[in-house]
Amino acid sequence: MKQLFTTPLALIALNLAAPAVVAQSISEKNLREHIGYLASDELQGRGTSTDGEKKAADYLAKQFRKYGLKPMGTDGYYYPFTFKTNPNPHDTATANLPLRNGLDVVGFLDNGAENTVIIGAHFDHLGLGKDRNSLQANSEGMIHNGADDNASGTAGMLELARHFSQNKEKEPFNFLFMGFSAEELGLLGSKKWCEAPTYPLEKVNYMLNMDMIGRLNPDSRTLLVYGVGTSPVWVPLLDGLTSSFKVVKDSSGIGPSDQTSFYLKNIPVLHFFTGQHGDYHKPSDDADRINYAGERDVLEYMLAVINQTKDKGKLAFLTTRNTSMTRSAFRITMGVMPDYAFDGTGMRIDGVTNGKPGQIAGLQKGDVLIHMGDDDVKNVEGYMKALAKVKKGDTVKVKVLREGREKEVEVTF
Repeated sequence: MKQLFTTPLALIALNLAAPAVVAQSISEKNLREHIGYLASDELQGRGTSTDGEKKAADYLAKQFRKYGLKPMGTDGYYYPFTFKTNPNPHDTATANLPLRNGLDVVGFLDNGAENTVIIGAHFDHLGLGKDRNSLQANSEGMIHNGADDNASGTAGMLELARHFSQNKEKEPFNFLFMGFSAEELGLLGSKKWCEAPTYPLEKVNYMLNMDMIGRLNPDSRTLLVYGVGTSPVWVPLLDGLTSSFKVVKDSSGIGPSDQTSFYLKNIPVLHFFTGQHGDYHKPSDDADRINYAGERDVLEYMLAVINQTKDKGKLAFLTTRNTSMTRSAFRITMGVMPDYAFDGTGMRIDGVTNGKPGQIAGLQKGDVLIHMGDDDVKNVEGYMKALAKVKKGDTVKVKVLREGREKEVEVTF
């Protein structure tokens, strides 16, 4: 997943009731096999434009072929593209940078239907940390296997492809299964495909995206669902499902993963995410830390969502209230990870990066940020708005709740 310091979430917990999630049909064994390979050292972290990413793409193409999917790239299953990107997040200049290669993988399940559902996940990760997007200090050259981010989502996409390709009862829509490249560098793979699609966008019913669905907390069982405001169908549909999850929803169509590219083409989207953790964008995001049973449950829930759209025809699209604050709007960072599943007042810190302003000021994981500069902070969005006012070199007073007690620190950016 692209770093989650760009799009604020207005998170509202849902109480779910009525139709139950379908009986289990997702294979935990298959998930272990897919993630075990994709997050192995052999693939060297699947960095965009590397041999490891190409091996991952070949693996996806092999599975699509096995499931009888029709190639829907520009070169068989492959959708190659080129791009330039600056590894310095504060510098957008690319004119003198070398051209790089990305490679999406696209397979089509033709059910002879009028409309198509897209199911996607990005399969690239940070490789050896050479694009400077690791959150572990001095980690360039270390393998970032990205088991949760996003071997987990890729494995989920593959398992849904297997399920629907082997389903005896055809769905009333076709499926386009997509593995995206260069998501970590700015959602580039999904953007490139949407700019020059190999399937008519007007025939797409909706798009489901999976990014980091492998670390479900077994105690809280919180599942975050983005994009519920992109169609009038989504909220009542989700409200009508019974599950063991604490479902937290966000209405915005714009978020930190590939569903954004499709929303911007006026396509209803949902994005599924099991939450942030301390291994995010670090070499420690390995396969042995995945909650495989939890991921299986997430995929079963997604099957139930898809099943509930069978009789709804082509879904209506809605635009949502989206923030204008993007990655480029922030010239500084505090170096803390918001807990997007936190539904209390304030912005709970889920991780602190060594050497960054927050850590230097003494902020800790578990602190709940309630005031920053002149602003009260009631949620992630409030934190983002306060951060947008800060300039490099500023020293800002920050108040947090730590174990129920208020504490004030000064953060120098």
